Amino acid sequence: MDNVRDFSEKRDFIRMKVNTEITIRMNNSDETIEAVCHDLSGTGMLIEADEMIKEGEELFICIPSNNQAFPALEATAKIIRCTKKDNGKFELGAAILDIKK
Repeated sequence: MDNVRDFSEKRDFIRMKVNTEITIRMNNSDETIEAVCHDLSGTGMLIEADEMIKEGEELFICIPSNNQAFPALEATAKIIRCTKKDNGKFELGAAILDIKK
């Protein structure tokens, strides 16, 4: 059995494509932002948002569940990368700091 993986997938956690709507709340604020989480791993996520969020900003993220048997994923995360895309949206790389539930 061959355990060799492509270099891009040599991570501690496998990245899952999820392409689901999420809600972002900035720390110390009641303001929420609707965004899309494109992929998710045990340590981070790739988010597309209409608004720029500064690198280093900590936030609260909620990924709803479509299955009543599983609760929504609630986590705190830190923005480690923010890049403006050609379509005017922002691609955010976020590191998960803590999973609430």
